[in-house]
Formats: sequence, structure tokens, C-alpha cells
Amino acid sequence: MKLLLAFSITLLMANTSLSQGTLIDKVVAQVGDNVILLSEIQAQKLQAIQAGMKVTPEIDCQILEEIMFQYLLLNQAKLDSIDVNDSQVDAEMENRLRVIENQIGGRQEMETFYGKSVTQIKKEFRPIIKDQLLAQEMERQIALGITVTPREVDKFYKTIPLDSIPLINTQLSFQQIVHYPEITLNDKLRASDKLKEIRKNIIDHGKSFSTQARIHSMDPGSAKEGGKIEATRGMMVPQFEAAVFNLSPGGISEVFESIYGYHIVKLIERKGDDYTCQHILIIAEFANDALEASALKLDSCYKQIKAGEITWNDAVKKYSNDEATMQNKGIITNPITGEQTWDMEDLNKVDQQIYLLTDQMEKGEISQPNLYANLFDRKQGVRIVRLMERTTPHRANLKDDYSLIKRAAENDKKQKSMNKWITSKISNAYIRIDDAYKNCDFKNPWLPQ
Repeated sequence: MKLLLAFSITLLMANTSLSQGTLIDKVVAQVGDNVILLSEIQAQKLQAIQAGMKVTPEIDCQILEEIMFQYLLLNQAKLDSIDVNDSQVDAEMENRLRVIENQIGGRQEMETFYGKSVTQIKKEFRPIIKDQLLAQEMERQIALGITVTPREVDKFYKTIPLDSIPLINTQLSFQQIVHYPEITLNDKLRASDKLKEIRKNIIDHGKSFSTQARIHSMDPGSAKEGGKIEATRGMMVPQFEAAVFNLSPGGISEVFESIYGYHIVKLIERKGDDYTCQHILIIAEFANDALEASALKLDSCYKQIKAGEITWNDAVKKYSNDEATMQNKGIITNPITGEQTWDMEDLNKVDQQIYLLTDQMEKGEISQPNLYANLFDRKQGVRIVRLMERTTPHRANLKDDYSLIKRAAENDKKQKSMNKWITSKISNAYIRIDDAYKNCDFKNPWLPQ
């Protein structure tokens, strides 16, 4: 079953808000030893409204069924002795806390909202998150190994009513050859020296750390906040945390290097594993002549491909130093879907330039070398793009869209398997539902027939 409204740590925020109102809570259902409160349903509905979801009269019933399903999974996970390790729980907890911090405005604001320290909040959230991860793992194991044969894919496609076969928009696929200029030792020394000078100005000349961070830091996430970072042990790279936990409040670290570049850190405060600090990052940048050298390399590559002196695949091996594509014939994977195909919406979100480069191309044609900035780390380089395929809008069919239809057939088979599992487990579990919800049109037989 697809989780429409899975348990979320932000649910506790909604519960806190509800508890401040006049709602009288009560138990509305029970699955095994787990009770479901009216406040849980109201909180998830509030969360859906805040997220902009369309709320129908049936939403209370849908939420209740999803929570019952979660508890059914959780019960079975415990019976099967399924476990999740502490590192998984901690990582998930930190992700959720960051979501709340972003919504509320920071870690201190979060503590004020709950009236508890971060350590106390974590202690309260931990069992909730662990239960959710257990349920997710149980669901994964139920669907493990479910695949479909070509015959099943064909049969599934033939059962879809003609007016329900989806319309597939234009799909494109691309390859690229990218050359990034190499960062030399001199480039690194230049970055390190710049940061040492900034540190000297702060310590010896009394310049404001916040102002220097806003002016110089190359970390876009913290620079506008004066370099401020609120974190807990395990969130940052080891070099960063080693510097933080070796400082006393007000202390400023020496310049140190991580995979991201060169840093200095000023510790504001530390409470156990939680800390607030300020940070300045300087990234080593290549000299202008290095970018020119990359451009000359790919200009030569372009001419060789156009003249037929080298194949595309051999050119990728010889010229590309882009780790994401150099081992895969230069094929660019869509990070949103995980597929090798792109629609226009995804392209606009991820790589607008590539559409402009290939809009007038025919299949198999290549672009001239162009400047390129990687979306994820903003690393600059030069690239050549090749249009692998461009389809026209059409109704999904087995010839052109087999992988899409296969995935839909697998999901359908997994859903049917899950429904069968739910029915079998319901018959052996203690289920109690309040009279107010007995008229719900549930998808599964939670109520005795």
C-alpha cells in the first residue's frame, strides 16, 4: 500500500498545536497493542491542509486506514524480529529535525516551541522514528523479489482501458563529454592564504566574523546568515566536527581543509552533542588559463568527432573527467526519476541550458563546446552535449514505453500482494474501531463482515 500520509516527525508539531485548543482526545481505533487517537488523525489532516493538499470528506477515514496499516506492519516487524540500527535512526532523526528547524526558524526557536532542549526532543522522537523505520522495512521485505515477466507486462497493458492509457509527453535523452579544469597546488595555496588573511583580520584587527562570512564565505547556505550553523555531532564532515569540538565558546579555529575546501570555525555554544557555530568557507578555484586549456581540449575533441576520426564512446573515455557520466558513455541520468529520459518539466528544474543547446538538433548530433556549471556542486567546466533521442507526444505503448509500463505492472503486482498480506494479517490481529468510523469505505477488510 502506498503511504498517503506516513508518520512524520512534523506530526508532533501539529499535535502540540492541537493540544493547545479545546479538543477532547479519545481513542478511535486499536491495532494490537497500539492505540490511535483522534488527535493523530486531526494532526495529520492539519498537516495535509498546510501542505496544500485537497481535503475531501473521506480524508479522516483515509488517514485512519493508513495509520492502522502502519501499526499492522509494525506488529509484524516485531514478530519477525526485524531491526534497524541506531545509525539509521539517528540519521533520519537529524533529517527530520532539520525540516522542523527550517519551518520554525532555527534550533533555538524549535526548543522554545516545544519548551524542551534538543536532547529532550530527540529522546521523545526516537522511538517514534524507530517504529516508522521498522514499518518501512517490513513493507520493503513484503515486496522484496516481486518482479514481472514480459507476458505479465503484456497482459497488464491489455487490461488498461484505452481512455486510461497515459499520454506521454516529449521525452529526451542526452550524453555529454565534460572536462573540468584541474585544481593545482597553487590554486589550493591561494585559497588557504586568502582564508588565513581573513582570520588574521578577525583576530588581530577586530573585524566582525559575521561580516567577513557574508562578504567572503563561499558556502551559500550559511554566508547570508553570517556563517551561522546549528548542528549536532554526526551532521558535518569529520574535519569540521574535530575543529568544533576542540574549541571553547568564542574560540576560532586555525584554517583546515575538508572535501569542500578550506574552513575556519568560531564556536558560539555547545550543549552536549549539539552546537552553534559560525563558519567561513573558501573553495580553491582554478586559474583562468586552466579553463582555457579545458576549452581547447574539447574543441579538439569536437573536431575529431565531426570529422569521424573518433567515435563518441571513445571520445568520452579519452576526454571526459566527469565522474557521474564518464563510465556510462556520457549518458546523463535524470536525478528526479532515476531514468535516462527527461521531460521538459524536469529539464527546466535541473538543466535548462541543455535544452537550449539541443532544441534544433537531430538525433545523434552534437553541440559545440560550451561553458558548463554542474548543478550540484557548481563546479565549472566545458562540455559537449549529444542528443541521443527525442520522442513525440503519444499514448504509452509497449514498443516505446516498455520500462514505464513494466514499472506500473510491478507496482500493480506489489499492491495486490500487499492487499493479500493485509487481509491475512487482519484476520489474526486484534482490531478495534470506534463506532464513528465504522461507516468508512476502507480499502481493506478492517471490520468483520
